[in-house]
This record gives sequence, structure tokens and C-alpha cells, in this order.
Amino acid sequence: MKRIKRRQPTKSSPKHSLNLPDLYQAKSTVLNSVPSKESQRGYRHAIDEFIARYCSEPRLSFNKAVVTRYRIHLELRQLAPGTINGRLAAIRRRPVLIF
Repeated sequence: MKRIKRRQPTKSSPKHSLNLPDLYQAKSTVLNSVPSKESQRGYRHAIDEFIARYCSEPRLSFNKAVVTRYRIHLELRQLAPGTINGRLAAIRRRPVLIF
């Protein structure tokens, strides 16, 4: 009789929450990686807005769901798709707040 191998449960990535020093460190790293002063200004605004939103709601972890909820928040504000994509690009930039 053939034995069936069971798959081992996959380990999920560790959950972690970010506090203000972590967020400001990530912001500084992103801004230092952008050469254009105009891009730095746009990224600074986008990251500051995200940090304010992230800190205004209690969170247990920082993950993709947080960014998805932020995207929905931006869409509900009826921002243009290009504006939304720019805001998300700022928080997805490596080495960064997420991904």
C-alpha cells in the first residue's frame, strides 16, 4: 500500500508592528534614495500621510492588508488613479515600509 505524504504547514512570516521610530527611519531611507528634490517632496507628503493614517488606527501587525486598506481609503477620497499609484509607490519603495 502506498503511503500518502502530508504537506507540512507553511510557516507564515512573523507579524510585526511598526512604531514611529521605525516609520521615520524608513521614510528617511526612502527620501535619501530619491535623487530629485521634487520627487522627494512628493514622496515625503505621501509617506507622512500614510504614517498619520497608520498611526491613527490601532494595529497588531504591518502587512499587505494594511496597504490594501490604505488604497481603499484613497479611492474613497476619489483621488485620481495616478495620484493613488504615486502614493502607493512611495510606501512600496525599497528599502521601505513594507514589501
